[in-house]
Amino acid sequence: MPALDQFHSWREDLRRSVLAEISEFVSARCADEMVGCRVDVAGAVLLKFVEGGKCLRSTFMYLGWLCGAPASATALRATASLELLQTFALLQDDVMDDSPSRRGRPAAHVQFADWHRQRGMSGSSRRFGESAAILLGDLCLIWAEQVLRDCGLEDHQLQRAWPRYDAMRTELAVGQFADLTLDMRNLPTLDAVLGVARMKSGNYTVRRPLEIGAAMAGCDEPTLSLLGDYGSAVGEAFQLRDDILGIFGSPTDTGKPNGGDLLERKATSVMVAAYQMADTAVRREFSDLINTDTLDDDALDHWRRLIFATGAVQWIEELITQRVNIAQKALEDSGIDMLIKAALADMAGVCTRRAA
Repeated sequence: MPALDQFHSWREDLRRSVLAEISEFVSARCADEMVGCRVDVAGAVLLKFVEGGKCLRSTFMYLGWLCGAPASATALRATASLELLQTFALLQDDVMDDSPSRRGRPAAHVQFADWHRQRGMSGSSRRFGESAAILLGDLCLIWAEQVLRDCGLEDHQLQRAWPRYDAMRTELAVGQFADLTLDMRNLPTLDAVLGVARMKSGNYTVRRPLEIGAAMAGCDEPTLSLLGDYGSAVGEAFQLRDDILGIFGSPTDTGKPNGGDLLERKATSVMVAAYQMADTAVRREFSDLINTDTLDDDALDHWRRLIFATGAVQWIEELITQRVNIAQKALEDSGIDMLIKAALADMAGVCTRRAA
C-alpha cells in the first residue's frame, strides 16, 4: 500500500491492471470460442464495454485481501472476476431498463440491434439486440467464475471465498427481481426501497467484495464482521448517492441517460422520500408526471425542481452522512492496519462524493 496521498495513483494503477486482465481474458476466450460462429461482433462489443469500468468492486476486493495478506499479483488477478460480473449485471440491466446508452456509448443491445439492421437480417432487430445482450451477459457470468477459479490462488483460499461469492450473486439476482416489483404508481415504503437497494447494489458493490477478499486472505471472523458492517453502511450510502445522481446527475456521473430514473419512473429512495414529504398539491403534480407518456426536457426540469423543493434531497444527504459515520466507527473498532483503514475511509468518499 502506498502513502495515502498517493492512493489515487494506486487506485488508477490497480484499475489499469484489472482492465488489462479482463481484456486479455476476453480476447483469448473470444478467439477460442467465438471464431467461426458468426458472433465475433459480441467480442468487439464486450471489449469496448469493459474499457469504461471504474473497478470499484475489484478495489474493495483487493483491499479486503490486504487486510489479511501481503500484496499479490494472483489476488489482484482474482479481482477481475468482479468486473466481469458487473458487466453481466449492466448488460442485462440496460435491457430491463430499455436504456439507450451506457458509458458514453450506445448500450450493447442497441449496438447489436444496429448490427442486425445493417445486415438486413430477418426478424426484429430490437428483439435480436436484446437477446444478444442477454446472452453476452450470460457468457460474462460464466467467465467471471472461471476467472476466479483459475486465478492461481490455492484451493483452500478459494474455498473460503465461494460462500460469500454465491451469496453476492444470489443477492444481486433476488434484488433485481424485487426491483422489478417496485412500482412508483403504488408507492412502496422507503424501507422496502432501501432493502432492495441493499441487496442489488450495496452488498454487491462494497460489502461482499470486501468480505470475499478478506476471506481469501484468511482474516478471522471478528475482522470479517467489522468489514461487513463497514461494507453494509458504505454500500447503502453508495446506492443513496446513486439515487440522487439518477435524477440530478449527468451521463458522465451515471453512465446512463440524463434523468434516467425519472424517465423510467423508478421508485428510488429520493422519489419515495419526495412524495412522502410533499404536500397534496405537489403530490398531484408527481402523479401527473408519473403517468405522462412522454417526458421532455422541460418536464424533467420541472420534476427535479419539485423534488428538490420537498427537502428530500437534503434528507437523503443526511442519511448518506449517517452511514459514512457508521462505516468510520466500524473501522475505528477494528484491528486493521492503519494504512488500510485510511484507504477504506478514502474509498467511502469515492463512493459517496460523486459529482452531481
